[in-house]
Amino acid sequence: MPRHVLVPLDGSPQALYAVRFVADEWPDARVTLLHVIDPVQAGYRAGVLPTGSEDWYQEAKADAEEILAEGRDLLAGERESDGAAAVETVTEVGRPAATIVEQARDRDADHVAVGSHGRRGVSRLLLGSVAEHVARRSPVPVTIVR
Repeated sequence: MPRHVLVPLDGSPQALYAVRFVADEWPDARVTLLHVIDPVQAGYRAGVLPTGSEDWYQEAKADAEEILAEGRDLLAGERESDGAAAVETVTEVGRPAATIVEQARDRDADHVAVGSHGRRGVSRLLLGSVAEHVARRSPVPVTIVR
């Protein structure tokens, strides 16, 4: 049974499924909720022209705080216990898959639970799979939740 689980959050429903899974399977585990700000996405949001890097970063940080708060609130609600294990929230900047693997190692997590979008075929080839990359490169066991 894991003592410390890293759960990457990207704002998707699939990532929140991973939070629920961890709450159900390992209610006593310490949890680190991680959001990775991908600099490749700088200024390329739908309907928005690229802005200055500082403006983009501040907006990305605000989004990260919302995403992590949603995950933290969901975890607290699922656990419904005053004695629930500690929850830490972390925001990092980098390539998501590589950063998740790095954070699992650096934070001494003994398990990673990651949501998967379940892409198949051409879209998976073109877009890649963060979950697959993490599963292949992680120094600890990985559970992929769909």
